[in-house]
Amino acid sequence: MTPLNIVLHEPQIPQNTGNIARTCAVTGSRLHLIEPMGFRVDDAKLRRAGLDYWPLLDITYYRDFADFAEKNPGRWWFFTTKSRFVYTEAVYRPGDYLIFGREDRGLPEALLAAHYDSTVRIPMRNNEHARSLNLSNAAAVAVYEALRQNGFGELKTEGRLTAAP
Repeated sequence: MTPLNIVLHEPQIPQNTGNIARTCAVTGSRLHLIEPMGFRVDDAKLRRAGLDYWPLLDITYYRDFADFAEKNPGRWWFFTTKSRFVYTEAVYRPGDYLIFGREDRGLPEALLAAHYDSTVRIPMRNNEHARSLNLSNAAAVAVYEALRQNGFGELKTEGRLTAAP
């Protein structure tokens, strides 16, 4: 199965990016990071969050969204609180790009408007103080829904207890 592509547009918090990198490593998803970022890639917090998973990553960096778009034609899904479509209504395919915005302000409105039919939201309470999920949690929810829709590909779907119950 062609891996999913997880795209972070201008991520600001190294721990979130590290956690998402770990999700990518265990699912075989590719990670795409669009600059500017709020940290350096050698940031200790970023590395700590990803632990020893960094060698398992397929990661690409881009100078801006135009650079990303030029190099990655395909099906894009934009995750935002501003969509009328629920993320489970989308039909994901292997190789799709799941795109997430900055932790503090999400994806640019112009980008969302240009791709509105490809925007999706994760349902939440209607509360001005609970604005959105944590970025790494939102990415995990999205990745696993896309994987579930495609039978989880090559992922191990069963475990085994070492001691009999």
